[in-house]
Amino acid sequence: MKFTKSTALLFLCLLLGYNTSFAQKIDQEQLIKDIQYLASEELEGRKPLSEGSLKARAYIKERFKKLGLSSQYEDYTQFFDFTNRRENKTYENAANIIGFIPGSESDKIIVIMGHYDHLGKRGDEAFLGADDNASGTAAMMALASYFAENRPKHSMMFVALDAEEMGMQGARALVNDFPFELKQVKVNINMDMVSRNDDNELYAVGTHHYPFLKPSLKRASEGKSPVLKFGHDVPGSGREDWTNASDHAQFHQKGVPFIYFGVEDHPDYHTPRDTFENIQPEFFKGAVELILACILALDEDLLN
Repeated sequence: MKFTKSTALLFLCLLLGYNTSFAQKIDQEQLIKDIQYLASEELEGRKPLSEGSLKARAYIKERFKKLGLSSQYEDYTQFFDFTNRRENKTYENAANIIGFIPGSESDKIIVIMGHYDHLGKRGDEAFLGADDNASGTAAMMALASYFAENRPKHSMMFVALDAEEMGMQGARALVNDFPFELKQVKVNINMDMVSRNDDNELYAVGTHHYPFLKPSLKRASEGKSPVLKFGHDVPGSGREDWTNASDHAQFHQKGVPFIYFGVEDHPDYHTPRDTFENIQPEFFKGAVELILACILALDEDLLN
C-alpha cells in the first residue's frame, strides 16, 4: 500500500482510536501497592480490632484524605459494636471507613464497597487474605481515585467495610445507620475477591434480581478482558447462589439493587496461601478496569 498523506492520517486515527478504546484509566501501579500492603505480613490478616486492622484503617483513611474525599462521618469513620456468637465475644469500636464524592447531576447515590477485614492469625499461621479481600478494598480505593479526578454524575459513596467474615457486621451497621435515606441509593456495587481466576472470568452477580442493570453491564464489558459472566444469583441453586454470600446481601434485603463483582472460589480461599504472591496482577488490573467501565455505564444509564 502506498503510504500517502491520507493513508498516514487514517493510520493515525485508527491508532488513536485503538489507544482510546483500551486506554488505562485506573492507577494500576497504586492498585498493586495497595493490595500488597493490605495483604502484607505486617497487617497479620486484618482481624477486626487487631493491630493489623487498625493499621489498615489508618492506611485507607490516609488514601481518602489525599484524594480529598468528603465524608458524613468524623475522620471518615463509622464506629459500631457487634457480638460474634462463635467466639461469644463482643467487639467494640469496629469501624467502616467511608468517603464521599457529590455527583454533578444527581443526589442519588452509587455505593461502592469492599470489606477490608480477614481472618487474622490462628496459632502461628497468618491468614493474609490477599484475594479475600485486600483485592476488593484496593479496587474500591482505585475507583475512588478515578472519580476524585473525574467527577461522577451520581453521588458516590466509597466504603471499606469491617467484619464481613464475622457475619457481614460492617454492612449491617451501614444499612442500619445509613447517613441518607436508603431509597436514595440507585445501586450497591460490592467487590469481594477480584484478583485471580484461571479462566479469565469475572462474575457480575445480581442481574437475576435486577434485570434492568444487565444491558449497561453487557454494553460496558463487550470485547474486554477479563470476560464478564452473569449468574450465581438464581434462588434455589444452593451454594451456587451468591445473593447472600457477601456484604451486598444487606442492601438487597432492604430492597436496594446490587451488583456483586467476584470470582469463583479457588484452592487458596480461606487458607494461609491466599497471599499477594498468589494473585494474578494482570487479571486484577483488567478486572478493576472492567468494573470501572461498568460503573461508568451505570452512572450514565441510571440517570434516566
